[in-house]
Amino acid sequence: MLVAAGLSGASLAEEEKDTWNLGDIYPTVDAWAEAKDALEARLPEIESCQGRLGESAEKLLECSEMLSDLFKTYSRISSYAGMASDANTRDADNQRRRTEVQILGSKLFEKVSFLSPEMVAIGGETLSRFLEELSALAPYRHDIEDTLRQAEHVLDEEAEAIMAATSMMRGTASNTYRTLANADMPWPTITLSDGEEVRLDQAAYTKHRASDERADRKAVFDAFWGQWKSFERTFGVTLAGQVHSHIFSQRQREYPTSLAAALDNNSIPETVYRTLVAETGSNLDTLHRYFRLRGRMLGIEDLGYHDIYPALVDSDKAFPLEIGKRLTLEAVQPLGDAYGEVMGSGFSNRWMDAYPRPGKVSGAYMNGSVYDEHPYVLMNYNDDYESVSTLAHEWGHAMHSYLANQSQPYPTARYSIFTAEIASTFNEALLLEHMLEQAEDDQDRLFYLGSALENLRGTYFRQTMFAEFELAIHDRAEAGEALTGPRFTEIYGELLRRYHGHDAGVMNIDDLYAVEWAYIPHFYYNFYVYQYATSLAASSLLAEAVIQGRPGAVENYLQLLRAGGSDYPHELLKKAGVDMTTPEPYRAVFARMNGIMDQIEKILDLQQASPAP
Repeated sequence: MLVAAGLSGASLAEEEKDTWNLGDIYPTVDAWAEAKDALEARLPEIESCQGRLGESAEKLLECSEMLSDLFKTYSRISSYAGMASDANTRDADNQRRRTEVQILGSKLFEKVSFLSPEMVAIGGETLSRFLEELSALAPYRHDIEDTLRQAEHVLDEEAEAIMAATSMMRGTASNTYRTLANADMPWPTITLSDGEEVRLDQAAYTKHRASDERADRKAVFDAFWGQWKSFERTFGVTLAGQVHSHIFSQRQREYPTSLAAALDNNSIPETVYRTLVAETGSNLDTLHRYFRLRGRMLGIEDLGYHDIYPALVDSDKAFPLEIGKRLTLEAVQPLGDAYGEVMGSGFSNRWMDAYPRPGKVSGAYMNGSVYDEHPYVLMNYNDDYESVSTLAHEWGHAMHSYLANQSQPYPTARYSIFTAEIASTFNEALLLEHMLEQAEDDQDRLFYLGSALENLRGTYFRQTMFAEFELAIHDRAEAGEALTGPRFTEIYGELLRRYHGHDAGVMNIDDLYAVEWAYIPHFYYNFYVYQYATSLAASSLLAEAVIQGRPGAVENYLQLLRAGGSDYPHELLKKAGVDMTTPEPYRAVFARMNGIMDQIEKILDLQQASPAP
């Protein structure tokens, strides 16, 4: 979730207590440099394991521990350089250090490219015997068994080395897109209704698409998407190149489809993806109900796509950071004192870089990759309710990493994106419940309910639409269809109109806006976005159980977080009582969304029946 920078936060940005303390990772840049050089000097050690993993259980343990330590150290080095760079992108030395780490990482991954082929060659019988002989191998059991599970897709050592060596080349399409979309795009300038001239880059688009002036919103959409349309052919080449890089990897590893290849990395059943798309497609009436409600609340009868971003209810309430922290701590009280105490400690001990400032990256994220230290949170806090929601979201991630790192050994602590967004959206659900409990009046309640409703639209329905688009373009490319910019626009436009009820008169979609696919960076991430929707669906069920006070619900949820990556994410969720191959989790989202709309419509009906004097 991205939050915009604001002056109120920027004025506090340089207070040390509101910045993160990277000194907990390395006390100085020199100490970081020494650690990086020491890790690079250790890379030849990896060669002592090549061809010897099958000698004995003791040798396998020795190599597993050595490699685990190398990767743990690399994560620490990489996190320090990446976060320092994000905190100040204007510092050339920060950028240089970040690049140095990327080069080091490429060397490391090439060095270990022999691992999977060698493990497969050793075979399950021998490796199972090693695991039984030596209990110290237990932390590595899941990774070993996972490698054997994927044996038929593992190449020989020479081919695996080639795949590793060409990884940067296969990232060319993504890198080209990133450069063109963020650095080289010639943005248009428009004049708003108040006479203000605006250079309509991505940040300005995000700001002005939510304008209260409908004519301005239309002008912003027409100019912004018109500019993307002028580069439709070029972005078509980059996205087609990315799709074909996925197909290349899929075919080299002999998967039937790109979807199967992408999901198999975490052993996610294809049924999960297809059930998500099918259930959503069968329940678009919930989304259409939301759009009709949006039109009612905004007083617009002929709703257009350019009307999708203005807030449903305006509020001039300010939420300074300290209030945001307090509200978040109060909201998570159902998860127990220990959970809140850790979060409070993080607030007090500089685990977070809170405010926007010149040179700092936009948006928000959590980094939990420094295993022996605490997680870190980056924010661009702007003293509004969206910032509070983002705070609760990112600290859900932070607590997930904290609990997993505390409960699991390093090899099984890192969790999948498939479960990552559960912790964040779970905290958002708790925050909404808390805000509704303390709302001062119906107008307050409308504001919080409206915010939650829009979040459900963006996180569930929009991401599922993206997921359906990804599946469609890969299916067509695998069938031999030539994909071009105009063809992407045609495919995306059909989905955009169906999801938004264009033919049913729910929302009008101008043909120009169907080029929106070119704007979405996630289409370069290889079947990534569906996990936002599945995670929200899972968290809807889990949060409902906690909010309703069902016996064992809190411990069941916390155990899911503590499990980290100790099992496949789908299996961890099944243990927590959520089966993502069934319709139930997705229908929980629709029920939650309809429940919120029921509350909003009840308030609106009462206000209409008894208008204010």
